Amino acid sequence: MLGRLNHVAIAVPDIEAAARHYRDVLGARTSPVEDQPEHGVQTVFIELPNTKIELLGVLGDASPIRSFLDKNPSGGIHHVCYEVEDILAARDRLRQQGARVLGDGEPRIGAHGKPVLFLHPKDFQGTLIELEQA
Repeated sequence: MLGRLNHVAIAVPDIEAAARHYRDVLGARTSPVEDQPEHGVQTVFIELPNTKIELLGVLGDASPIRSFLDKNPSGGIHHVCYEVEDILAARDRLRQQGARVLGDGEPRIGAHGKPVLFLHPKDFQGTLIELEQA
């Protein structure tokens, strides 16, 4: 069911500073900061030869990143995103096996313009999992 690793997301308290650090210290190629109002986050993508790193910043008072940063003020790994061929079939299979899909269970359009779902971290060894349709 799982395809390739799409990205690892890191929540950061200052997205501009984090992007500069990756660019200037590590020599990474970074995207501009983009607001994702439907998800309450800002994103920067760092392109790697085999995957991406997604920096996540707070966007608005209801941002899901805010509570994460309250618990982890320096930031940290927020989630791992895997690609799946058919997101609805993956959702249905996971539910049949007892996995909890967050939200209303319906895919939303993610930062790459593709349908995404999130899976409860308690069902995956404490890791928030994002599934993105390939």
